[in-house]
This record gives sequence, structure tokens and C-alpha cells, in this order.
Amino acid sequence: MVNGARFKKDTKSSFVPALAKNAPYYSRLSARSALYTDFRLLLEGRSHALPTRDYRSLVVKENCLARGSASARHKLWKELCARYRLEADDPLFTAFWAEWRQCGSEPERSLTTYVLLALNDRLVAELGTMWLYPLLRRAPSELRVDDVRAFIKRSRPSHPEVAAWSKNTIDSVSRHYCASIRDFGLAKGKVRKTTVRPALYGSPVRLLVRALRLVETPLMDLVQSPIFRLLAIDTKEIIGAFGELNRLGALHFRMQGDVVELDLPEAA
Repeated sequence: MVNGARFKKDTKSSFVPALAKNAPYYSRLSARSALYTDFRLLLEGRSHALPTRDYRSLVVKENCLARGSASARHKLWKELCARYRLEADDPLFTAFWAEWRQCGSEPERSLTTYVLLALNDRLVAELGTMWLYPLLRRAPSELRVDDVRAFIKRSRPSHPEVAAWSKNTIDSVSRHYCASIRDFGLAKGKVRKTTVRPALYGSPVRLLVRALRLVETPLMDLVQSPIFRLLAIDTKEIIGAFGELNRLGALHFRMQGDVVELDLPEAA
């Protein structure tokens, strides 16, 4: 079998912003960082993914994330849902959930969540594959908010929506992006942040594979996709990384010439 996990074929529901050429940038990180700790607490201890209405009830009505006011709970819910597509029937969240359940450590879990955030946010994805990627490869390298700010400003010709962002919005997105990278384990330090090159884990790699399949990427293109740079894997190293994960039993991979076999574990 070469088609791996099965999802409903629906163009709209299979939309993965990071892999869509015309996806706009959003300033989701202008208010807060990635909210990884809240997201993890919301998912922990649950045996299955929930519908959006149930996640919303947990945050807003049951106050499972311990916010002091109704307005704070409503705002938190809105931001979490926008970042992570909390919906059991959403193909991208379903793909994430399949991998979240298989994570064997906190570093693997945080990297898998980072991949979900990036796949759902074109700005985070392009910062990760274009700007952060070389810094991860050269780790430890300093993360500079000014450099993120410059990247966003340079994107205006291809992302005209950025022209409508205020200076404060760009500054906030830049600061919260760097804080998020640290929260996901890709950097360390509070005032001066330096990159940490991620280890090779099965779940975040498989989530990228599942996302590429959602948009029906041909296998030969999949094993050369630049989206793996999110995990500091160069396009020339993808086949080697798949081979190592095959050796570890995290997936099944075999390649002979132009024939590629790639199997993923069935979703839990």
C-alpha cells in the first residue's frame, strides 16, 4: 500500500494553508504566542479527538484552562481554534491527532504541534522553511526579533495583505513568533534566544507526510518537498531521514529508482 492514511477527498476540508500557493499571511500571533501549553493541557488525558463544540465547552463553560473571566475564556478559545483547527472531522486535525497519540516524549509532542501550527499558518510555515531553517542547521544561532520583522516586511510584494498591518502588529507577531519557537523546543533562552536543532522523531515527520497526501502530492515530489525544512531536514536528506525512520520502525519506506513505497501506521 502506498497511499497511507485515508481521508475524505474534499478539496475544501483538505486545504492545508502551508501547501497552498495563494494562501495569505495572517497576524494570528499578534495578540499572543502559539499557546502551546494551553493546547497541550486541552488535549492531555483524552482518548479521542472531539468536535469543535465540545472543545469550546471545555474552554469556555468548564474553564478547563483556568481563566479568570468569561471574556478571557472566549478570547482564549478563539485564538486556540484559529491556530490549531480543533475539530475531530477536520482532515488536518485528524492527521495531527493520529500522530499526537503516538508521541513518545515531550520533545516529539511539541515538535508535532509546531508542525500543525505551521501547516495551518502560511506565515509560520515560510518563516520556518526560509528564515528559521538555516539557523536550526547552524544551531546554536541567535534568534533576532528584528530579523523576523525584516522577513515580514520583505514579504509585502508577494503578500500585499501585510501592507495593511501596523508597525505594532508586525512587532508583536515577530516577538510572539520567537517566543513560540522557544516554547516548541526549537530555541532556548528568555532574553537572548538561540536555536536548538531538533532530533529526528517519527510523529512530526509523519504529520508532514500526511499533510502532503491530503493535497495529493505525488510521491516523487513528496520525498523532495521543502516543507521538511520545518524540522531542519534539507531536501537532499529526506530520503535518508525516511530510511532511518524505516530502520526504527516509525514508518515503512523503500525506494528503488523512481519506485517509492511509503507506508504510515494506521491512525489510532
